[in-house]
Amino acid sequence: MDSSSQFEVSGQIVDLVRGEIFPGTVRVSQGRIDSIGRNGGASGGPFILPGLVDAHVHIESSMLPPSEFARLAVVHGTVATVSDPHEIANVLGVEGVDYMIADGLRTPLITAFGCPSCVPATLFESAGAVIGVEDVRALLARDEVRYLSEMMNFPGVLSGNKDVLSKIEAARSRGKPVDGHAPGLRGADAKAYIEHGITTDHECFTYEEALEKISYGMKIIIREGSAAKNFDALIPLIKDHPEKVMFCSDDKHPNDLLRGHINELVRRAVSQGYSPLSVLKAATLNPVQHYGLDVGLLQPGDRADFILVDALESFNVLRTVIKGRTVAEEGRTLLPRLHCEPINRFAASPITPSALACTGEGGAYRVIEALDGQLITKELHLPLKSLAGVLQSDPERDILKITVINRYSDAPPAVAFVRNFGLKRGAIASSVAHDSHNIIAVGADDSDIARAINLVIENRGGISFSSADGSLVVGLPIAGLMSLDEGEKVASDYEKIDRMVKEAGSTLSAPFMTLSFLALLVIPQLKLSDKGLFDGSTFRFVTLKV
Repeated sequence: MDSSSQFEVSGQIVDLVRGEIFPGTVRVSQGRIDSIGRNGGASGGPFILPGLVDAHVHIESSMLPPSEFARLAVVHGTVATVSDPHEIANVLGVEGVDYMIADGLRTPLITAFGCPSCVPATLFESAGAVIGVEDVRALLARDEVRYLSEMMNFPGVLSGNKDVLSKIEAARSRGKPVDGHAPGLRGADAKAYIEHGITTDHECFTYEEALEKISYGMKIIIREGSAAKNFDALIPLIKDHPEKVMFCSDDKHPNDLLRGHINELVRRAVSQGYSPLSVLKAATLNPVQHYGLDVGLLQPGDRADFILVDALESFNVLRTVIKGRTVAEEGRTLLPRLHCEPINRFAASPITPSALACTGEGGAYRVIEALDGQLITKELHLPLKSLAGVLQSDPERDILKITVINRYSDAPPAVAFVRNFGLKRGAIASSVAHDSHNIIAVGADDSDIARAINLVIENRGGISFSSADGSLVVGLPIAGLMSLDEGEKVASDYEKIDRMVKEAGSTLSAPFMTLSFLALLVIPQLKLSDKGLFDGSTFRFVTLKV
């Protein structure tokens, strides 16, 4: 069905603008809603409501380009995403942002892209590009760039850094929202950060933190992704602050996207007893209004962007319509596959196991504690296994070697140790390593770590697993972040490698996603960049030995 056709559909109309549900008929003409009529006392049929919006997502984390991401997302009732191309921007700069926008425009899914605010994310790691103040101004001048993406440099905001404040002003002067990123920021600092014009935060991990930020005028985006899961902690906000809440996935791996998207959060919230109208406002109305998205809200004259579901409790999506075109029906995508050309920046050379040697013996060492379902980590002080003066992984105590290698130029690896991965054998590696996307690896043996890293290098990007029993790599030739394969195949390949890692002992729900965030320096506490071990609480490098 194309956007020029005329059709009508009847059922229970969910009018989120007026806050009511009534039996009616939606008439569509030329891609827009011609009229909505009430159907007397009839009350049967599906529920018809505005399409769902992911209020903050890095499409690159799905390992799919926007056109392929769209094919999977529309099946779950998603009609729009507020997309931050921060990941590819750290690899390729403005060229990467252009790539995402151009590919997004090829699909009916509304991909509202932002201008990355922090490229590189910090000066404590090696990135592939820089997006400066003038680049930000130029990007924000474009109609297709809708907002300034997450301002992670909250210390720069609070200290009055000239470049940081200039980027914020560039957005505010054009009436475009500024997204926030300030995990754990409380009190006077949180208030000052918000007063600079920061409008949202998707990094709250406690209800109290979110409530405080709401009191200062901020909107909270409840995140439930493949690694960071804050839904349970934050969903009570819906009860008293429905107008201040939105939903997002932030980072969604392909196998998870194949299973569901924002529809899962709606279903969970309604099943817990929260008002369906309040929940649906968070999933549709609030992000559309906050970001000024060109997305219909099921009103006469609006674009015909809506979905049909069987019931508000079970929330099975029967049909997704964007601009009057049916793009998914009965669990099947109707969007065609589109060819993408790869774009990349990758210069690392293969390594040997000896490059990972780390000398030391006796005493306590700093060890990263990975937390399942969280981006934050903890700092442990533990004795490490040493053999002939060289520190070793110790799978029996669940202490494994972790390394980050600069992928943009040859340099010595940074080496540290991590706990809670659970691997008993083998190693995993990835060129998806937030935010600069160097190569990150964790393993029980230096030889396996080197093999896993070299698989990624040979493919100029990807995720890999290597052990004495065999190896597997999922290539990501688009910026070392995204695949050229169809979404279903990428999801299947990811499931296979994820299963191999868990069979090797990993106890994490999403080991590759957790791995990718262990280099994210702007999230406390202890992380590793290609330049060394880093304390995200004090923003300084620290030594391995305590």
